[in-house]
Amino acid sequence: MAVAFSATTMLTTSCSKERGCTDPDSKNYSATAEEDDGSCAYEGEVVFWYGKATSDSLYYNGSDALTFYVDGNVVGSTNVTVYWTSAPNCGDNGSITVTKDLGSVKTQSYSYKVVDDLGDEIWTGTVNFNANTCTTLELTWQ
Repeated sequence: MAVAFSATTMLTTSCSKERGCTDPDSKNYSATAEEDDGSCAYEGEVVFWYGKATSDSLYYNGSDALTFYVDGNVVGSTNVTVYWTSAPNCGDNGSITVTKDLGSVKTQSYSYKVVDDLGDEIWTGTVNFNANTCTTLELTWQ
């Protein structure tokens, strides 16, 4: 009887697949999951930046500081004289990097705006946050 019980237990446990998130782009990816259980959750990042020419133009037009908004919320601020010679990576020291929880979708669009210390809206637009991706958004003087 013990042999029959143990054979039955082995058959039922060896046939069940480990469930979890099978999408490597998700923040809760399970490398051992064999069957997706619909629990995948995503996040994406955007880093805003501008170069020396834009920095100089802002400064010469009377701006000293910038405040960055995404989805109506302040996400950072910086002095206009802080610029990059090439696109920074998300999370680089001194960068304006925004991380958004995307829930169960892989891409989500959000509005952004950048306002200077004089109250002037310098840039506005929409930016896509993509799962497991650092998107760089260069802001240029028009």
